[in-house]
Amino acid sequence: MITAMSKKYIWAAVWTLMCVITLVSCRGDGGFDYDHVGYFITDTENDPLVLFTVEDTPSTYTVTVQSTQKVDDDVTFSLAIDPTQVDEYNAKHGTNYQAMPQHCVRLLGDRVTIGAQQAVSTGAEVQVVSTEGLTEGRIYVIPVTVTRVGGTGGEVLPGSRTIFLRLSRIINFYAIQANAGASSNFIFDEAIHLSKLTYEMKIYPQGLNRTNYPQRFLALEEADESKSLLLRFNEANAENRLQVLLAGNRFLSNTQFENGQWYLLSIVYDGSTISLYVNGELDTSIAGTIDGGGLDFQRYEMGMSWGSYNTRQFFAHRFCELRIWDRPLSATEIKQGLGVVDPQSEGLCAYWKFDEGEGYIFHDATGHGRDMDWSKTSRAIYEGDMIATPNAANYIHWVKDDINKCTQ
Repeated sequence: MITAMSKKYIWAAVWTLMCVITLVSCRGDGGFDYDHVGYFITDTENDPLVLFTVEDTPSTYTVTVQSTQKVDDDVTFSLAIDPTQVDEYNAKHGTNYQAMPQHCVRLLGDRVTIGAQQAVSTGAEVQVVSTEGLTEGRIYVIPVTVTRVGGTGGEVLPGSRTIFLRLSRIINFYAIQANAGASSNFIFDEAIHLSKLTYEMKIYPQGLNRTNYPQRFLALEEADESKSLLLRFNEANAENRLQVLLAGNRFLSNTQFENGQWYLLSIVYDGSTISLYVNGELDTSIAGTIDGGGLDFQRYEMGMSWGSYNTRQFFAHRFCELRIWDRPLSATEIKQGLGVVDPQSEGLCAYWKFDEGEGYIFHDATGHGRDMDWSKTSRAIYEGDMIATPNAANYIHWVKDDINKCTQ
């Protein structure tokens, strides 16, 4: 059986080979310097960003330092939590991580030692003591860095001096259980002009059935429906693919969706291409433009509300996290928002988390005031005939259970 310590020695052997190649320049003749000793923080071999899952506090992560080969004499390493490293990481990788507030974390022991004839150091514990005061939607990291090496020979390998512990919190959230009776339209007093955009929403399919009959669950539109984003499954196909229609542009997803799992759907328009991301991964991208230089979002349709289609095209699912951005998000930004996002994010025009857990008023988390009162909705019973639907509010059904969990 391979123990955890054995795995560390295996990684050290692999890392030795990599470092030998990297450190060719250590000899003037360009040959390998097999006697060179290098040090690295454990778990940074492939990526210095490492998940640190925290469900309860206090939670502890043990940091160790390894050598590419056994050392002859004791080598000590001074460690510190250095928030300035986060800014450097963001600048290099195009991320927007936040340094963990000092009152939330502590380093238990700031020195570790690799003993003589060993390759792995003693451990220092990084402890998250509180998550109080953390802003929901922001992603926090704890940067632990080697500040000093005490001993003979060797240096810390580039890229492995700092480990970035990415805080991963388990979030149990509310969502709405779709109901045909709630299908209707909320029309805002003012429009949001979008020359470029990102639309996002999370869904949990329960009623996909691979038929050739459409199952529409959302539309984001201009007030008169002249330009819309329509999302529906199984339109002219039987493979549980998502059809995306954005202002005359249309395509099918490559993903075949399944019941019983959460999906973040992100539709991005950058002025010349329309892209669909599923759970942060690019699914489809097509060339496309929106006539007139963009659209004016002013209307949200829950489900498919026209005529009898509210029941005929209905499919069971849960949904939450509806976001309207006035800019195209990057792939990195989309991945950072798989759970929730910071309501004060740049370009976030409206954000309905659907996390109220009761009632029928959905609040705009950005503070821009675009709340939705579902007792003030309307739908077309016949072509062009809009009728108020105050009773739609009675069909809003909140759910929160073990299905509604994610990590952030």
